[in-house]
Amino acid sequence: MTETNAYYEKMTKTPLTRLIVSLGIPTTISMLVTNIYNMVDTYFVGTLGPSQQAATGILFTLQCIIQAVAFMLGQGSGTLVSKALADKDVDEASTYVSSAFIVGISLGIILLTLGVIFLEPLMMMLGSTETILPYAKQYGICVVLTCPIMIGSFVLNNNLRYEGQSFYAMIGLTIGGIINIFGDYLLISIISLGVLGAGIATAVSQCISFTILLWFHFKMAQGNISFKYFSKDLKIYQAICTVGFPSLIRQGLNSLSNGLLNNITRPFGDAAIAAMSVVNRFSAFVMCVGLGVGQGFQPVASFNYQAKEYDRVKKGLLVTMGISIVFICILAVPGMMFPETVVRLFQKDQEVIAIGRFALRAACFGVIFMTLSVPVNMLYQSTRQPKIASFLSILRNGLLFIPMLIISTNLFGLVGIQISQPFADIVAGLISIPFIISFLKKEKFD
Repeated sequence: MTETNAYYEKMTKTPLTRLIVSLGIPTTISMLVTNIYNMVDTYFVGTLGPSQQAATGILFTLQCIIQAVAFMLGQGSGTLVSKALADKDVDEASTYVSSAFIVGISLGIILLTLGVIFLEPLMMMLGSTETILPYAKQYGICVVLTCPIMIGSFVLNNNLRYEGQSFYAMIGLTIGGIINIFGDYLLISIISLGVLGAGIATAVSQCISFTILLWFHFKMAQGNISFKYFSKDLKIYQAICTVGFPSLIRQGLNSLSNGLLNNITRPFGDAAIAAMSVVNRFSAFVMCVGLGVGQGFQPVASFNYQAKEYDRVKKGLLVTMGISIVFICILAVPGMMFPETVVRLFQKDQEVIAIGRFALRAACFGVIFMTLSVPVNMLYQSTRQPKIASFLSILRNGLLFIPMLIISTNLFGLVGIQISQPFADIVAGLISIPFIISFLKKEKFD
């Protein structure tokens, strides 16, 4: 109980900027490393050719699908674990994390089985062409085989974060990311395994991250993972899924929109798919700063909301938005100013560079507006207001991006593809403003 009381004091008394930075910086670093190794994949595979590089874009979509399930379970259970710890109920926290972890591994095994059986049609559904397909299958089988490990890792990572152990969550993901980077170099450049080498490096890094995160969870977390705490009460899973549903929407729509993007881009050739893959990877790299700081804010918002420290939640939102815009601009502005240089780092093909140049400049401008939409989305999810959080999650990649992509491509062709995501980012940010103001002005809370 002493540990629980100390954690309570930390979350409710530590100055907000210091608290959010201390929780957000490790998360941001781990996300940066994760996105760096995604870009390293893109770089090394890009040396093999546009079709091989386009395969990484196809598998990026598949990874988003897996992450959608994992984030729903991880952030749903993590929010409820934080709530339980604010009430100083460690057994309840253990029930949530154990149930989410065991169910996540089970779902991962189901996805693994289906992925192995239907690998080729799955790759085609996600936007592969006949020329990309052999490389997508090589990478894809490695991703599919690690489904249970990936989901388990995200559940562990999120629950460590919501318990204020972001540093240990960072170590698990960062070590895996570094191993992936060296694995890409070894297996692609030295051993010459091609796209399969990139897939093996990704699979091995995921397994190592999972092992480290599981060890840290047993050593550092207050909520225990054990079959003893595995719940048979459907209300537990309903609560986890309800709170985590915005994360499922956010990541699920990201998967759907990426798959749709690949399919709509397919008639423009492998170079166009490769170019948009580079742009999406770099955009994700920039976005991870805002997401990292926002994820540092989530346990602060969840814990203090349950503890009825509502002013701290409001001030925390403003602090998070301020930090996010500074960090994102540091990364986005160079992308706007030197887009050709950035694209050339990953692909020397002139057609890819020509397509990616304008798309990257537009994407970096649009990402800046996510400093409005991401923190407020995470705020409403962490304060257990899933309806508003779900609506805000649907905006970017659902209500805005998908219709814009279809309409603008029919009107403007390839240019329509290049401007669709930035348009969605800008409008989603502007629509988020009233929700920010509403929460800041609210005086009575349930």
